[in-house]
Amino acid sequence: MNTHPDSMVDVLIVDDDEQFAQLVAEFLGTEGGFSVAMRHDGAAGVEAAVNGRFDVVVLDVGLPRLNGFEALKRIRREVDVPVVMLTARGDDIDRILGLEIGADDYLPKPCNLQELVARIRAILRRLGRAAGAETSADRVVIGDMTIEPGSRSVFRGDDLVSLTGAEYLVLDVLVQSAGHAYSGEDDRPFRRS
Repeated sequence: MNTHPDSMVDVLIVDDDEQFAQLVAEFLGTEGGFSVAMRHDGAAGVEAAVNGRFDVVVLDVGLPRLNGFEALKRIRREVDVPVVMLTARGDDIDRILGLEIGADDYLPKPCNLQELVARIRAILRRLGRAAGAETSADRVVIGDMTIEPGSRSVFRGDDLVSLTGAEYLVLDVLVQSAGHAYSGEDDRPFRRS
């Protein structure tokens, strides 16, 4: 678990595609609340995961020196860190094998980076770990629904709810004006009489 006082989430990206790894790192940086380290082969990834203090590892299957499955097995023998596996192949067999040997989640490459972030946050929520934008001041929880304004993400339980921008704005207005009627004419919430 991370030790940053500001609740930064430490992410280790292990991928031999350096451009993709850099793209993911930059995207996580723009999301806020994430600190990213990268390794580009399986052996270096295992060493970093075992000796570092990461909150989550994003691990590619097709790695040099040590493939992602073997890297995952070695990581699991040493530390209990959440692992999201990525593969360009996307075969069901690869996904099943990855989950069977201890991956917490699995995404095919290329993946939607917003979905990757949402899955990382869902894993951390399940484990009760802070995730930057998920501090109580930055999220709204209503029953089993969680709204994260910083990333404009909405979850029902651990599942990401797919909303258009307009749908999110309507939901945001409804949540912000709870207990009030909303008039489209004056564009602001007002109290019921």
